[in-house]
Amino acid sequence: MENTTRVTLGPRLGAAAELAVKLHGTQVKKRTETPYLAHLFSVCSLVLADGGSENEAIAALLHDALEDRPDAITPEAIQDRFNEEVLEIVVACTDVPPGWKGGEKPPWFKRKRDYIERVRHEPARFLRVALADKVDNIRSILRDHGELGDALWRRFNGGQTGSVWYYHKLLGAFRDAGLSGRRLDEYDKLVGQLLNQTGLSASDLAHYESGETDRLVSSAVMR
Repeated sequence: MENTTRVTLGPRLGAAAELAVKLHGTQVKKRTETPYLAHLFSVCSLVLADGGSENEAIAALLHDALEDRPDAITPEAIQDRFNEEVLEIVVACTDVPPGWKGGEKPPWFKRKRDYIERVRHEPARFLRVALADKVDNIRSILRDHGELGDALWRRFNGGQTGSVWYYHKLLGAFRDAGLSGRRLDEYDKLVGQLLNQTGLSASDLAHYESGETDRLVSSAVMR
């Protein structure tokens, strides 16, 4: 994924930063006082350091817009203001169903499982931002877990096992999609650190996935 071509950045990136502030300026990271913008700018920095294009940098700043602020931004608005490629990259980072306009999201496990399958089939050129997003997430988790211990997992809907399962499963999905390079290597190492820090094994994660899948099937049958 490395790209040695020099990237020229211009007013479009500034416009994306301004829009990101408008959309996310009052938000904080889950159960913390850290401005959510810190995450968006960190992901943008990772993308540019990895040789990403201006379109990818723009998408990095907006990668949670459709998921977190469907009340304030639409896919059409992103495409009209920037371009189709930016929208496609943002969509590749979004785990809610197409056309979701807010309200209750699908169950956490189903949403993440469906997103993992989507990633497997996404063109690799749309996934640099999604990978950078997950790298930044795990870096934060490892740092905060070192300070807070298992209390950290109260922030996450998937809890400890579900969250680790998700990041571990995405590693295989990114590879299946054709990603490679130093950022994926870093992600691989971070997932390994996450497993070591939590003490979870591949068997634990497989057991979790099997149990959650059975619950989804049972729930569907009962409807």
